Amino acid sequence: MNNGDKIFAMLSEILQEYFEIDAEDITRTANLYEDLDLDSIDAVDLVVKLREQTGKKIEPNDFKQVRTVQDVIDAVEKLMIADA
Repeated sequence: MNNGDKIFAMLSEILQEYFEIDAEDITRTANLYEDLDLDSIDAVDLVVKLREQTGKKIEPNDFKQVRTVQDVIDAVEKLMIADA
């Protein structure tokens, strides 16, 4: 399993557990706001949960352009590579 797959699995678990999103709705192309019904407060909560899970300092500004699940995966992966 590559990093992208691991991050997707972690993200999927967070979205299901904390945001009560059905697993079948969580795809890499799903739009966080339109498809998964997250709002700006949820996005901040998601960043907090990702920070807890990864141990990486995630700045909200790093997530300004994030729109899809894949965008989140890419952003987290970039942070992990930068800190490696």
